[in-house]
Amino acid sequence: MRFAPAFLDEIRARIPISQVVGRRVTWDRRKTQAAKGDFWACCPFHQEKSPSFHCDDRRGIYHCFGCGVTGDHFRFLTEKEGLSFPEAVELLASEAGLAMPARDERAEAEEKKRASLHDVMELATRFYEATLQSRDGAAARGYLARRAIAPETQRRFRLGYAPSARNALKEHLAGKGVGHDEMVAAGLLVAGPDVPVSFDRFRDRVIFPITDFRGRIVAFGGRAMAGDVPAKYLNSPETPLFSKGSLLYNGAEARKAAREKGTVIAVEGYVDVIALVAAGFEHAVAPLGTALTERQLDLLWRMAEEPILCFDGDKAGMRAAFRAVELALPGLAPGRSVRFAVLPEGKDPDDLVREQGREAMAQVLASARPLVEMIWMRETEGGAFETPERRAALEARLKEAARQIRDEAVRRHYDQALRERVREFFGFGGSGFGGAAKAGRSGGRPERGTAQGRGGARGGRPPPLAVSESLRRSTLIAGPAAVPLREAVLVATLLNHPALLAAHLDAFAALELTNRELDSLRGQILEIAAEDPQIGAATLRSRIARGPLSGLVSRLDAQIERAGAWQAAAEAADRDAEDGWIQALTLHSKARTLHKDLKEAETALAADPSEANFASLIDIRNQLARSDGTEALIEGFGESSGRRQRTM
Repeated sequence: MRFAPAFLDEIRARIPISQVVGRRVTWDRRKTQAAKGDFWACCPFHQEKSPSFHCDDRRGIYHCFGCGVTGDHFRFLTEKEGLSFPEAVELLASEAGLAMPARDERAEAEEKKRASLHDVMELATRFYEATLQSRDGAAARGYLARRAIAPETQRRFRLGYAPSARNALKEHLAGKGVGHDEMVAAGLLVAGPDVPVSFDRFRDRVIFPITDFRGRIVAFGGRAMAGDVPAKYLNSPETPLFSKGSLLYNGAEARKAAREKGTVIAVEGYVDVIALVAAGFEHAVAPLGTALTERQLDLLWRMAEEPILCFDGDKAGMRAAFRAVELALPGLAPGRSVRFAVLPEGKDPDDLVREQGREAMAQVLASARPLVEMIWMRETEGGAFETPERRAALEARLKEAARQIRDEAVRRHYDQALRERVREFFGFGGSGFGGAAKAGRSGGRPERGTAQGRGGARGGRPPPLAVSESLRRSTLIAGPAAVPLREAVLVATLLNHPALLAAHLDAFAALELTNRELDSLRGQILEIAAEDPQIGAATLRSRIARGPLSGLVSRLDAQIERAGAWQAAAEAADRDAEDGWIQALTLHSKARTLHKDLKEAETALAADPSEANFASLIDIRNQLARSDGTEALIEGFGESSGRRQRTM
């Protein structure tokens, strides 16, 4: 029996491949990052002692770097469990809660029809490509040149031109033996009871072919060349091949690139995607002429755990961003969220790349804000909170936002994070309430008043609301958080000396890092090293530099140089780099333990403010202070690199 690809895809979407494979393997706790859908184990297909078998939930495949075996859900069951393919499909369909499709001659005929329509769409694409290069396509080529879309990029995206004649494509396809009904079914003609004679849907438009996730042309988008047409952009209608809410422009290619880049970028339009891809952001996609749908967001999450959504910084762009917040909230899960890149007002990605270059766009992406920041901005922007009632209303709106999150653990953390922001914003425990404050575009920073001191006021006016230092230092106001030096040393050392990974792989994979961006870099180093255990520092840095973490690497280099932590730099000898890394790891582990002890001591003191609990708290704080200035003493440290000094 032949199964429809859509049915098999639905099974893959409903059941993580780690669930299927996990019945026959034990996941390695140190290398596995379950929240990212990244699983490692010893290979079930050959004998090995260290885990080189990788299972990727986002892509729905497994691969062993030792023996080379690769497959999906069904192949694992056929090769490991000895099931036939239909048996594997039946088993997984039952687990996914899907009824097995009965043999349906009508459905099989529809499948053959879709296959035929793919051929029709390919013929149409070739016609549009050829027309773009003809004399009729001169104006369209000029438009693409003005948008800085080079000929090689046009070929990469198979751009074309639909001539202005009413029947140009219709006559061309008829000459190739394509029937009228097939052209209508493919969405290429405008036809119907109220249309006496059918005609080409796309006329005098630049054509952007749209593919499914298997790379097959299923639809077109057309940009009008004339300025007086009702619709500047026109997409294919819904067809047996095309459902615009279930696909993404450049989705097939971006899915491949997203694994290496670690994320996926969603922008508004086709030209934006093309400009980003040409600038090296191959992991860019766009919705198909509509606002982002729930299905499309789910597709983004299958590509990456934290997609970046790009929006213009004007009012319309921010309204669209806030709608995306509402769309994302119910689907949040541990390790699954979205970030928001806000572009300069009046600029789209295409403008930014053409006018200011790739680095300007990279900076916007590196400054992408987490979803919790967007909730806070939405609820405080332009608001006045000078009365208790208005402050209570703000709290109620924030609680309602958190309640939309279905996952209990994530909902609890959001509720806690938003309550902390309220306390910081209004200065609970500090100067107290009073006066008027306005939350402006900066994300809720109140206007500064003139009263000074605790409870003090001038001219009989009440004191202003206090703003805590932690709010002023938030990423919304101050930009990305700095990387702690010791964490920077731990990651930079192995970035510059990947040969040390073999001896310290488990310790590096198990590192607890407080900086999320640094943690992403650590994950990328591990992934690349798993693919090429013999990789050199230059190659490793080059691969990472092509992705969104290139800016972080540059900041790490500068931070290491400023701090004088030479043992983490590329110029240090491997022996000194290893000694310095072990030293940093020891101090880092001790500090992490002390921080946990400190939290427990603070909780104990809050519950029982006794002298003994207070003394315990002070003792732990003193140990932390001493730890921050401590450096392990290593005999002969620095000699291999021609140095005698010790710096951490």
